[in-house]
Amino acid sequence: MIIEIVQLVGFGLIATFLILIIKEHKPVIALSLTLAAGAMMFLFILTPLQSAVELIRTLSGQAGIKSMYIETLLKIIGIAYLAEFGAHIARDAEQDSIASKIELAGKMVIIMLAIPIFQVLIETVLALLPGSA
Repeated sequence: MIIEIVQLVGFGLIATFLILIIKEHKPVIALSLTLAAGAMMFLFILTPLQSAVELIRTLSGQAGIKSMYIETLLKIIGIAYLAEFGAHIARDAEQDSIASKIELAGKMVIIMLAIPIFQVLIETVLALLPGSA
């Protein structure tokens, strides 16, 4: 895992230096390189990420945790990272307003996904209170 992160950071730094050099003369090409580098870095981490997700699923199954909760939490984490990634790309393109909207949309989707977990949590607390049916 250490070697992979060193490769990823190295790739990111090389891409950054190239983009900075090109940006002075060809800003459109620099933005395209930024997007391509970001996409390549994202694809690079997909394999280790899949392994981590499978490990979480296995451990949660062994612990007897309902898969609905784990799936929801994994979706929430994925949405948070994707929204942040998209917002950073928009900011790289100097589109702060769009970046803010991407972040807001991500937060709203996370809240909608979390509602069933909140419902179960509230029902559990109410069931533990004396005098509730």
